[in-house]
Amino acid sequence: MPSKKQTSSGGNKPSGSGSGSSTHSSCRCRCSIGGWLKFFAILFALVAPIVYVLEQRLESFYVFDTEHLHDLSKRAISAHGNDTKAIVKYIVDELSERNGVAPYVNNDEEWVFNNAGGAMGAMYIIHASITEYLIIFGTAIGTEGHTGRHTADDYFHILTGTQTAYVPGEYEPEVYPPGSVHHLVRGTVKQYRMPESCFALEYARGWIPPMLFFGYADTLSSTLDFPTLWRTSVITGREMVANLLKGKF
Repeated sequence: MPSKKQTSSGGNKPSGSGSGSSTHSSCRCRCSIGGWLKFFAILFALVAPIVYVLEQRLESFYVFDTEHLHDLSKRAISAHGNDTKAIVKYIVDELSERNGVAPYVNNDEEWVFNNAGGAMGAMYIIHASITEYLIIFGTAIGTEGHTGRHTADDYFHILTGTQTAYVPGEYEPEVYPPGSVHHLVRGTVKQYRMPESCFALEYARGWIPPMLFFGYADTLSSTLDFPTLWRTSVITGREMVANLLKGKF
């Protein structure tokens, strides 16, 4: 008997359908990536000129004076020696009465832990805005870590204790005793250490918001201390918004 030829027209459909689905999926993926790249390109084109213009005017946004903060720190140390609590009160009291500064000072001594760059301590935020922050940072038991590479100049006024710092290629540490200032230039980086109890008045001027990522990184990747992260965000956000409403950028 002659054999009947069997057709397999239905059997080829799944293969064709799968190939088409894969092609469409790949196309959607490419379109999605292209869309995001286009979005970021437009965003950069809009933001870059604004940042450039503001960068030229950064000095006009500052309300704190580096020379005054250094002098204030030395006078506080001279008046109270190793009494850190009294030194902090001396500093905050004067800032709260200083013309041009007083409206932007947070007098509520709200201490929170701070983990950043592998170092751990606590801080009291005296001021936070888009272009400046002023805090008391320190620890009673010592710490060590990475300074971070920042979009602002950082002035670390040592109040009590000693801080040391190191940069690659050097064979001796930088040593900062009470009354000295450790200036971390914008864009540079160091290893730093507080061997024992050490507290400082830390002042940063430049672009502050990008620095927050450095402050959040240890929590998100290591400590998972979200209550502290939340409290820090609330205080920082509250102060930044309040100062913006006062016209302080």
